[in-house]
Amino acid sequence: MAQARTAPRRAAAPARPLQTGPATWPRATREAAVAAVVAAAGVVVIAMWAHDTPTGSLRTWGTRLTAAGDLTGLIGTYLVLVQIVLMGRVPPLERLLGMDRLAVWHRRNGQYSICLLVAHAFLTIWGYGLTGHAGFATETRKVVLDYPDMLAATVGLGLFVLIGAVSVRAARSRLRYQTWYFIHLYAYLAIALSFAHQFATGTDFITHPANRGLWIVLYVLAFAPLVWFRFVAPARSYARHRLRVASVVPEGPSAVSVYVTGAHLDEVGAESGQFFLWRFLTRDRWWQAHPFSLSAAPNDQWLRITAKDAGDFTAGLASVKAGTRVIAEGPYGAFTARRRRERKVLLVAGGIGITPLRALLESLPGRKGDFCLLYRASTEDDLVLRGELDQLAERRGAVVHYLVGPRGSGADVDASAIRHLCGDVRACDAYVCGPPGFTASVRAALHTLGVPAGRIHTEGFAL
Repeated sequence: MAQARTAPRRAAAPARPLQTGPATWPRATREAAVAAVVAAAGVVVIAMWAHDTPTGSLRTWGTRLTAAGDLTGLIGTYLVLVQIVLMGRVPPLERLLGMDRLAVWHRRNGQYSICLLVAHAFLTIWGYGLTGHAGFATETRKVVLDYPDMLAATVGLGLFVLIGAVSVRAARSRLRYQTWYFIHLYAYLAIALSFAHQFATGTDFITHPANRGLWIVLYVLAFAPLVWFRFVAPARSYARHRLRVASVVPEGPSAVSVYVTGAHLDEVGAESGQFFLWRFLTRDRWWQAHPFSLSAAPNDQWLRITAKDAGDFTAGLASVKAGTRVIAEGPYGAFTARRRRERKVLLVAGGIGITPLRALLESLPGRKGDFCLLYRASTEDDLVLRGELDQLAERRGAVVHYLVGPRGSGADVDASAIRHLCGDVRACDAYVCGPPGFTASVRAALHTLGVPAGRIHTEGFAL
């Protein structure tokens, strides 16, 4: 049974002043800046290959294919290291791009890197075979079984292909999140298995100590943030804040709020709109970490998340006992006041996507008439935190509209509904959170109404 409400509803901490800097640049500018850094390092890798592959050495098809195999191997491995950074949950990078964009980059970069590594294996074996006048199958057997560290590298490549296969949307939709997550952990094993063969057989490294040093530096630069932010920082946070569940409160028939308290919460550094990866240290949940946005502005007494019953993990939150220890990894996300550029704000929520918007409505600076909130739900029971939203609307002078009904019933958030309920939104910042399809349709409606892309801020919560 859910625990009775024990956490006091204290006032939220004062909202931080709006800031300037890279985090406030338009999304396209921020993405271009990060892409430029990635490309610059990639050029260095290509230059290393070009320096060690003089044009005069590419006289036969065998040497050309082998050189192409070297290049695809170097670039593919470099993109794997970029992948490590993208999944390292580096807070500055999260704040710069946002989790939803990092997820897109991660998916696309993973596809590129795996394709390049497969091409590397195919081209290298083909080139060796042409040079040694051997068939492809014969040369494959020779390379895998006779070359140093190549058997381990082959297993590593197979793991990368497996990870790529389960990442395809059709396969991903059939897997539980935790199954998909644990399969992806094999990427670290694949990297370890593939590392040694690069120095043992790679023509760019065998007789080039400087290249080996540069390659090792790239590995260190990729893994250092991962180790720090995925392991060291959460361990330090756990020891410092000693988070535990204060209470679990029902929020309607299918949702609960979990209040988490601890020590030195004023040092957590979270902002409204951000999320943590929450790990509840019970016998059956300690190994699972799930992302949940803060559903109330953070303060120095407690943090709160609100979740809807949408799976095994969320369904079990109602039974979490007070006193349960918690590890919260974060805060993450760029869905914050830092993105705001205009005085007026439009908030659009779909379903449980209301949680970060409720926190933003509580803490965003503004005065009466600055905020308009549209909350889309299929049924009245799906309206989570409605009482709190009504209280906030009254206190802050915000306009709140509940759009309830099945799809196509006239309750959809389209351009005409936004214009009718919130007026001219061209001079607004728009914060939108909900399922991917809902977010995409609202973004299209806002474009139709003339809201610039740089003032539409979204947070996707589907992983």
